[in-house]
Amino acid sequence: MKKLSIVFASLALLVGIGAPLAVATPVVASSASALCEGSGGTWKADGKAPNGGICSSADGRTVAGTLQQVTDVLIFIIGAVAVIMVIVGGIRYVTSSGDQSALSGAKNTIMYSLIGVVVAIMAYALVRFIIGAFNIK
Repeated sequence: MKKLSIVFASLALLVGIGAPLAVATPVVASSASALCEGSGGTWKADGKAPNGGICSSADGRTVAGTLQQVTDVLIFIIGAVAVIMVIVGGIRYVTSSGDQSALSGAKNTIMYSLIGVVVAIMAYALVRFIIGAFNIK
């Protein structure tokens, strides 16, 4: 069970570090128009993009919308797994019968799952900040 909590904490840390890095990767293109046309998208006029519009895919999805959907799904999955791990840690705590090693293992399971949630929330906040600060569309 200790390995499972370590795997969960490692996964949460990996997602917490990897998601912001994946979002912050710069894209280099010869022009903004070539970037949009190369992705199969079209420009919608609103005055915020280099050509006076927002590059969106044929079905209307934008980069920011897609990133927000991905981060929303990931934060939901991590939250669900964290709740399950807290329940497992609580059951281990109750059934430890005073055994100090089992008791400390249960406490570690609960602590690592809560640390994973905190890291995931910080990564989610960082992604939202990057999308908002750089006005990614």
